[in-house]
Amino acid sequence: MAIANLHHEDLSLRYYAAWWLGKFRVNEPAAVEALIAALEDEADRTELGGYPLRRNAARALGKLGDRRAVPGLIRCLECSDFYVREAAAQSLGMLGDLSCVPALMKLLDGGVAAAMRVPGRPHLEQPSEAVMEALGTLQATQATALIQPFLEHPVARVQYAAARAMYQLTKEPVYGERLVQALQESDLQLRRVILSDLGAIGYLPAAEAIASAATENSFKLIALKGLLEQVQTGASSVDPQDPRSLSRDAIRVMTLMDALL
Repeated sequence: MAIANLHHEDLSLRYYAAWWLGKFRVNEPAAVEALIAALEDEADRTELGGYPLRRNAARALGKLGDRRAVPGLIRCLECSDFYVREAAAQSLGMLGDLSCVPALMKLLDGGVAAAMRVPGRPHLEQPSEAVMEALGTLQATQATALIQPFLEHPVARVQYAAARAMYQLTKEPVYGERLVQALQESDLQLRRVILSDLGAIGYLPAAEAIASAATENSFKLIALKGLLEQVQTGASSVDPQDPRSLSRDAIRVMTLMDALL
């Protein structure tokens, strides 16, 4: 039904269908093909010129993991709608196809000076945060010189997105420590984002700082889970039921998690 609704005359049903297919990861060929086609939709437009259906289709395709979506998502990086470009960058990072790296890097052209807030809108000219996170996830080391200047961007969230990517690309602790220090930010939402970043990069020295951060335990547990997954990825053989197979770092993180439950 959801796949059929992507072609329904009711635009709200199309929008919901794209969300539903991604939410429940309906990874069927027909669903992927319909979502790829929706990336070119012209019918669903907002008064400001946005493309709501394209946004949801782009987000869904990242969750479905089918690399057939990559060419269409790369084209979306040139869409006039900021949120379509943002969703496409996020999904390209999830899909892991390095062919998108040049197109992502192009969105950072002009550096910090070109990445300023659009007057009257709540976003920058380009989705710099999503682009840098995607490049970091893709291990696009050729983008390091482009990303580094964003550590001095006037918007804190952009600075921290740059720090996250720089740690992923260089593994230099200075960038992980910058995120740890940022847990002292007064903005609760920003602290939540930083916890997510620390969990995503698996920065183990942040474990205690994460556990004691001034945020809800649910966010801290998610971040610590990211650290634990990183520890276990580096272990040759781990059986959670056998404490003898767990490393000292894994036990350390699990102890912190237990204290938050």
